[in-house]
Amino acid sequence: MLLHLLCLVILGWRVNTTLAQFQNLEHISSEGITYELGDVLYFANSEYPQATGKIKKSKGGKAGHIDIYTPVTVIVTNQSVVTGAFLEETIDTYLNEDDVFTEQFLTSIYITSTSSVQLATMDNTSLEYLNQIGVDQLYLDSKVFRKTPNLAHTVRMSEQIALQPGPYTILVFGSTIQFLDTYRVYVDEYRSFITGSYPLNDGLDTYAPLESMYSRTWAPIVPVPSRIRFWNDPRPLAGKRVAIKDLFDIKGLQTSAGSQAWIRTHPVANSTAPAIQRLIDLGAVLVGKYKLAQFASSASPWDWTDAHHPFNPRGDGYLTCAGSSSGGGCSIAAYAWLDHAIGTDTGASMRRPAAVSGTYGNRPSQGMISLEGAVPLSWAADTIGVFGRDPISWSHFARSWYSSTPELHQNTSVTGLPPLSLTENHVFPSRILYPDEYFPMSNPAAQDLLDSALSKMTTLFNMTITHFNLSATITDASIFPDTNDNWDRLANDSIVINTWPQYHDVAQPLISAWADQHEGRFPPVDPPVRSLWPNLDFSVTNAENYDAAVQSRAVSIEWFEREVLLFDEAACSEALLVCDAGTGGLPSFRESKLNEGPNASFLYSYPEGAMIPCVAICALFGCADFTIPLGQVPYLSPVTKVTEQWPVVFNLIARRGCDFMLFDLVERMAEEGILAEVNTGMTAY
Repeated sequence: MLLHLLCLVILGWRVNTTLAQFQNLEHISSEGITYELGDVLYFANSEYPQATGKIKKSKGGKAGHIDIYTPVTVIVTNQSVVTGAFLEETIDTYLNEDDVFTEQFLTSIYITSTSSVQLATMDNTSLEYLNQIGVDQLYLDSKVFRKTPNLAHTVRMSEQIALQPGPYTILVFGSTIQFLDTYRVYVDEYRSFITGSYPLNDGLDTYAPLESMYSRTWAPIVPVPSRIRFWNDPRPLAGKRVAIKDLFDIKGLQTSAGSQAWIRTHPVANSTAPAIQRLIDLGAVLVGKYKLAQFASSASPWDWTDAHHPFNPRGDGYLTCAGSSSGGGCSIAAYAWLDHAIGTDTGASMRRPAAVSGTYGNRPSQGMISLEGAVPLSWAADTIGVFGRDPISWSHFARSWYSSTPELHQNTSVTGLPPLSLTENHVFPSRILYPDEYFPMSNPAAQDLLDSALSKMTTLFNMTITHFNLSATITDASIFPDTNDNWDRLANDSIVINTWPQYHDVAQPLISAWADQHEGRFPPVDPPVRSLWPNLDFSVTNAENYDAAVQSRAVSIEWFEREVLLFDEAACSEALLVCDAGTGGLPSFRESKLNEGPNASFLYSYPEGAMIPCVAICALFGCADFTIPLGQVPYLSPVTKVTEQWPVVFNLIARRGCDFMLFDLVERMAEEGILAEVNTGMTAY
């Protein structure tokens, strides 16, 4: 037999099963089984089988009644005669195009059809091929195959569930056969995840955590489904493996918000956030929840207490992952088995992690998608973005999600802004606004990459570059009718908008619940939160001032769209604003002291001539801001003592509602070779 199980671990759900092939049997949980095929670890959901059937043993068939777990390959055909050539081509495709499927799943094969009325037969070449590759058990769908060869068993499924192709685990006991969803288990080497997860198949849309870890490296393990089962799925995001920031509720999983105190005062989620449910409806596969800065704060890595800051795979391994969607950017940079990650951005929490990991990430237009079911930082300023490695795949994923959710746009009563109107066109802006106070970058090599990209953009799109000073423009403008101190008003509005909602929905309930449970004690939270919450000035941070700040913010956004990023009927945004969400091409580290000196930078630094960091522009003005990788530059690592590579990005900003134009632009630049897919691992290119 090709089946060679080095290890099988039964997770609690016990049957009287013959385990002659299995070694090192151990009971650890109740959801399923884990086992190794060769050197690859798998998990099978035995609590809720995908399908169940009855076996009728054919004459001459091997014992089908012996109780046993075994891997199996499901093949779906639409042919009336199954030939050896068809089987060989199908299996070769499985082996070459999927990271979950291996030859060991060929110890048993189950064949069914896409048609419920079509009758099929196995010809001699198919049987010869199966014998040649060492198939031990052949199962045929009794509704498809009326004539069965010797050495085969027919199976009548008890439920009308169409099994999708790919690898499964089967449990045969007596005449019953159960098909168990089976996942390859990957080790989260960079410790970006809080937990892996999988759909429970309980009929209630529940997810379950994979309650285990790889103890040798203290790392979570993440279950990943085969891509094969989604090949025939027409949904736009079918089979896309996605990690979710642990700020969102997913039914059956604990939402932590990065806080042990939050976990201990809040139950497991009993519903899924609507924005995340839409991803599921579109076919995405949620493989786990990733780490975040506590309560979506902007905490530096050295201020994390409840969790260990994720490791950035780039460079020397001691670079920052930023915050708060840190686990998202770094997991996408680390793992080829992960397609996308979903995060939030209030101040910079998507764009900075994308910048330091050299991945694609976005803050969408304010109001793009509801934050219902997410622990809030700011009701009016929170947004949801997508991380990706390939510009075209990233664009397609985000567009499919955003365009499918007009009913999930944030309500105007939440944003305080006009309804979001998304423009679909293929015309691009005629100008690039170049804010001189942010350039040149500190690292000349990084500036060279930016200059090259801008030169190619202006040539490709027939654009011109307009130099100006954004900080001075805002200083001198007449934005508010009751004050000329624009920066003071913008800062005060931002503080209230970003503190009152979290105090009202997060801090106050947590402080109260923890005090009730622990004799009046203040909850244990990370230093930035611990210093903020007890020191809030409620003469400033209150509901009345929050409402006023939201209205004031709407005034500033209206000015910005009238004076800086103007509406263009053809192109949506008359101009693009270019900026740098990174550190001017200098590395930024997870250890505070490593950022001191001229050859590194603290992540939240920005040029002396600028009034705010570049990433604050769209946080203030509700616009769309995309972080886009350009290349990488060398740096001498103080950790490894050799030359490593630091990713370089730039940011393209368009007026609110022009996200799809920006995605069109990114795709066109990728088609022309200006942008490229980034690699996983130490170097992005």
